[in-house]
Amino acid sequence: MMERTLLLVRRTAYTLRGGFLVRPLAIALTLGLVGASLSWLEQTTPEIASWVPRMLFPSHSDPQLAQVILGGIAASIMTVVSIVFAILLMTLTLASMQFSPRIIVSFVRDQVVQWTLGIFLGTFCYCMAALPAARSVPAPFAPVVTVLGAMALAVACVVLLLFFIHHISQAISVNHIVDRIAAETIVVINDLMPHPRRYGKLAVPDTALPPGWRVPITSKESGYLRFVDTKRLVDVAKETGVRVAVARRVGQFVPAGGVLLRASSSDRLTPDAAEAFLTAFDLGPTRTLQQDVEFGVLQIVDIALRAISPAVNDPSTAISCVDQLSRILIEFASRELPDGLLYDPPGTLRVSVPWLNRDGMLDSAFEQIRMYSKGDIAVSLRILRALGDVASTVPHDEHLRRVILERGIRLVAGCAEKVNQEELYPLSQRLTTLREATHPLP
Repeated sequence: MMERTLLLVRRTAYTLRGGFLVRPLAIALTLGLVGASLSWLEQTTPEIASWVPRMLFPSHSDPQLAQVILGGIAASIMTVVSIVFAILLMTLTLASMQFSPRIIVSFVRDQVVQWTLGIFLGTFCYCMAALPAARSVPAPFAPVVTVLGAMALAVACVVLLLFFIHHISQAISVNHIVDRIAAETIVVINDLMPHPRRYGKLAVPDTALPPGWRVPITSKESGYLRFVDTKRLVDVAKETGVRVAVARRVGQFVPAGGVLLRASSSDRLTPDAAEAFLTAFDLGPTRTLQQDVEFGVLQIVDIALRAISPAVNDPSTAISCVDQLSRILIEFASRELPDGLLYDPPGTLRVSVPWLNRDGMLDSAFEQIRMYSKGDIAVSLRILRALGDVASTVPHDEHLRRVILERGIRLVAGCAEKVNQEELYPLSQRLTTLREATHPLP
């Protein structure tokens, strides 16, 4: 029960960390509390009002003026919030239709948007919390320090609004969108694969199902596999004496009743043990960037495919996507893959977990774009150059270099079906360069 609760807390924390709820709500409540506390402090310590110069606030004893200022700021702030964010949502809707619906996730996680919303709502809460302190009966009282704070927040909101408009005008640019997705994907790579690649390490097929592990453990819910707690799997396997192999890779869909794991023994696999294994998985209706590196790649691929479609015909955007994909692939190829076979103690195999390998990552990045860009020389040339860039960063990986060359040959062969020989000449030259780049070192 505790493990299931921890998994639920982790899922909730990841979901809310990038939404419009936690950070804006925390900022709004904090500023509201500041407004209430400051007005209360002025009532208990009236000497504070003397700190405010009369040039800034001529009447220190006119509650109506304080009420007008606080009420006017609160009303105007909410009007601005309603208009600006309504326009923002409309803009994001149009951007998602043009590029990909998946980019909405990156906008929701934008901290500038979250801070802007939080400070605007916080200014409203500040004014509303301080407004009751400005009263005419039983004795006139005007919280001048609190009103001055509200005026300072109003000025800050004006400055923040200008910066927010500038930021959004850049953020909806496709180059900034793709760059942000690539940066987020590289962060996931660094978290999931923290160690530099060791070329002398013996390669072990991490996706192969060990022989004899055929007892199924089915999922009780449907969803995309978003997170695998490998430590939890190893602990349960060691405690129960049951070795398991995860049947689905992170990012793949698992239907309710579908096989999620396969165990080595049916004798020791009790219902409680099977339930304990299931607590190590997080399934949800959408893919996330918790451990799913491929999801970030597919977001960029979606944008590239829409760009090279006949309806849009924007090869420049597709080229930008290919450039960012090469950046991700270079980072991925330079890191040590997560361990697919987990032992505890050393020499005793407990868990087998399939992870996305370098060949699969290469196909996810370029195969769909290659298929849809057969008639686009500019995009095909950029893919060949990207393949060469990736190959130059893995000089000691003969297998990956050979796979890269095969993808380049396949790309040129596909273009040969759509274009004439004269147009094919630049591709042939770029393929020759790729051959030289992928030639094994002596």
